[in-house]
Amino acid sequence: METTRQDWRSVPAKRSSPGRAVAAASIGNALEWYDFTVYALFAIYIAQNFFPGGDDTVELVKAFLAFGLGFVIRPLGAVVIGVYGDKAGRKAALFLTIMIMAAGTLLIAIAPTYAAMGIGAPLMILAGRVLQGFSAGGEIGGAAAFLVEHAPADKKGKYASWLQASMAISNIMGALVAFAVTSLLTEQQVGDWGWRIPFFIGVLIAPVGLWLRKTLDETPAFQAERASAGREPAAAPLRQVFSDYLGHLIKGFAFSILWAVCVYVLIIYMPIFVQRAFGFTPSQAFTASLIGNVFLAVGCVCAGTVSDRIGRRLMLGASAALMLVAVYPLISWLQASPTLTTLVIVQSLFCIMVSGFVGVAPATLSEVFPTHVRTTGMSLAYNAAVTIFGGFAPATLTWLGSTGIGFHAPAFYVMAAAAASLIAVLVLPKPYSTNCGRGAVPAPADP
Repeated sequence: METTRQDWRSVPAKRSSPGRAVAAASIGNALEWYDFTVYALFAIYIAQNFFPGGDDTVELVKAFLAFGLGFVIRPLGAVVIGVYGDKAGRKAALFLTIMIMAAGTLLIAIAPTYAAMGIGAPLMILAGRVLQGFSAGGEIGGAAAFLVEHAPADKKGKYASWLQASMAISNIMGALVAFAVTSLLTEQQVGDWGWRIPFFIGVLIAPVGLWLRKTLDETPAFQAERASAGREPAAAPLRQVFSDYLGHLIKGFAFSILWAVCVYVLIIYMPIFVQRAFGFTPSQAFTASLIGNVFLAVGCVCAGTVSDRIGRRLMLGASAALMLVAVYPLISWLQASPTLTTLVIVQSLFCIMVSGFVGVAPATLSEVFPTHVRTTGMSLAYNAAVTIFGGFAPATLTWLGSTGIGFHAPAFYVMAAAAASLIAVLVLPKPYSTNCGRGAVPAPADP
């Protein structure tokens, strides 16, 4: 006998403890960002070992193109893992993503150099980036859905903010590892083998995430969705997203542009940018990145918590407007006063501004789609923006930096993204409840 829509309310949904739910969802996201961070931080050494060409700029652009090519596969990962998460469950999707991510990281760590293997060496780097990109494509949708569907109704923003806080924590770890490697080893040692150490450390994170995710319960909302439907939920979530929620998908994509750009430009690319544009040493750049990411981690949780009280749109709009007007003068100040003190202040202010947007973004995007297509819709909207505007940002900005635009390139890029996303924030659809099953209706309008 089929379960009626009312029956699911009497089915006791298993609920993991809040701390374990946050840890399990965040650790895979942290692993993703750690891998991306250390690739960017050690891009110069990867370029020398795998993309030799005689010109430092050309080598670095090639290394960043390999970084960006990993993003081309992200939409495929978003579709495959997103659909899998809407059918098999959030827990199953999270387990799968961390396995694939660890495999890609290991492949980069053990890849022979171009001198030892020839063309096969950069192909191994690309293969590792493809695996990482495929995994990352499904990570944000599954992890965000897992968090908001476990969270109490009045703490959705706080719970989901830990996704981006975990990014900051992984950036801190990446900066610490980079600082240690570049400080304890000679330049020759780092170039020869020291750059591999951070990637091996990234592989060691995987067993912790696997243990946490394997022992967690499925989300109450997903269990309710399955019970109310009386069958596997969302038989064709991909088709439903495009047929029933195309407008939501487009608006979610536009909203995600700044989410992608501000992180990849102001957080990931900035340590490389200040070395090349303003002559800072690696240790100075990594020190500023480390301090700034402390503000980012704390700021994300604070922003998510405040958004539960004052509304998502107000927090997002204020943060986007601030980046629109403040990034250019801050970079100009750094150019005029290239000291470590100025760098630390500028990087910290960047991280505070970014935290106000990205700390609220996961909860916001998760509420754009109903439960039965949530991971598919989120993954597609976010990863399309990341693929187009985020993944190739370092390569694009490295090239633009050699043109007449010069050191203004990052500022213009962020400003354009902020303008686009600011408009999108104003037209986002009313949020769907993250606590209901298939019969879910939009929640009360965001204040």
